[in-house]
Amino acid sequence: MSNTASLPDSGFSSAIPDKSNIRWLVCFLLFLATTINYMDRSVFAFIEPLLHNVPFMGWDFNADKFHQPTFDNNFGNVIIVFQFAYGLGFIFAGRIIDKLGTKTGYALAILVWGIASMSHSIVGSVFGFCVARTFLGLGESGNFPAAIKAVSEWFPTNERGKAVGLFNSGANVSFFLAPVLITFVTARWGWRAAFLATGSLGMLWLALWLGFPYNKLRRGATTTQAALAPVTEGGPLLVKVLSHPGTYAFAIGKGLTDGVWWFYLFYLPQFLNRNYGLDLKQAYWYIVTVYVVSSVGSIFGGSLSGWLMSRGYSVNRGRKLAMLSMALLVLPLVFVPHMGALFPSNPWPATLIIALAAAAHQGWSANLFSTPADMFPSTAISTVVGIGGAAGALGGAAFTWLVKHNLSLHQLLVFSIAASLYVISLAIFQLLVPRLGQVRNAELAS
Repeated sequence: MSNTASLPDSGFSSAIPDKSNIRWLVCFLLFLATTINYMDRSVFAFIEPLLHNVPFMGWDFNADKFHQPTFDNNFGNVIIVFQFAYGLGFIFAGRIIDKLGTKTGYALAILVWGIASMSHSIVGSVFGFCVARTFLGLGESGNFPAAIKAVSEWFPTNERGKAVGLFNSGANVSFFLAPVLITFVTARWGWRAAFLATGSLGMLWLALWLGFPYNKLRRGATTTQAALAPVTEGGPLLVKVLSHPGTYAFAIGKGLTDGVWWFYLFYLPQFLNRNYGLDLKQAYWYIVTVYVVSSVGSIFGGSLSGWLMSRGYSVNRGRKLAMLSMALLVLPLVFVPHMGALFPSNPWPATLIIALAAAAHQGWSANLFSTPADMFPSTAISTVVGIGGAAGALGGAAFTWLVKHNLSLHQLLVFSIAASLYVISLAIFQLLVPRLGQVRNAELAS
């Protein structure tokens, strides 16, 4: 007889083996969704040179490329609107996904963001872009709460960093698929077609996801997750989550470092264009290099904590040593502004430093995203990731504001701040959660 009866509210069979290979198929679906997610949000950055010819964006052909206040303000504001909507969406997305379940919640999220992505193709003003980006941000905010919840439901503790690193590498893969697709469709049908091309991919993924028997095959709670159950018992879930220091450690980590990733995402094409005169086609291999190296960093950094745990390190030491390693690898970013003077016609030195930092960010992110499952049971993970995601989006908007006002003329300031934020974040995390992976005495007594 199945032992499902011991989990009457779970809605899934606990008879599936703890390490069923089906978990890697789930990871692959999460990878595809994350790839599409980043393709949809990055289209706006990749078509930036084409927007110079769009009258309502405000490019001044009588001024040089470093003095375009109207265009830079419009471009930056559209990005910031997305980030605010993305952050606002996280506040609700996590709770909705915890209530609806992973399969339904994920399906709803990608339906919203896919339609929103395609709607960019009909805008005729900066305000129109802002409206489309608002709905795109609201929909895309469901990706990571759903994906991290799925990882906690399918993978044991020592594999979660690796699983997160694998699916999160889709963010990097998108950056060598998107330029090819966008260059192809814009050359034939203009910039509007780019949004239709990437948005329609989400609809294809939705069909795959709805056809996968997620709830039927999902396994029961892991030993670690069962041990964390006291964390959210004895009161309303949101109250328990907000009273836990781990929520704030995760949120601060996201808030301080997500903006650096947004910086690469939205400004790398512009950085290469304005510093080295490269259009999207010429910049392709430099951009591809950054995100191929980032994929390696995502998988390596995410696997590093599990490798350490398998050699006797605790969850606390394994996770934090991996995060420290990644934080140190970001520090060379401070040298990027000097590369233009040292190698004025060679973009590779700056590109390779950015690639290393981007890889380290992805390794950092894989481990940071794994920490909610080290501190909370599965029933609360989407809520915690949602709160952290909101902080990350708001931090990203703040960093974008700094970038749009300083990147052209004060690059050293931007890159120096970006380089230091990871070490600062880890120090704060250590102060708030000195013993990751353990249930606090107060929770055991509640």
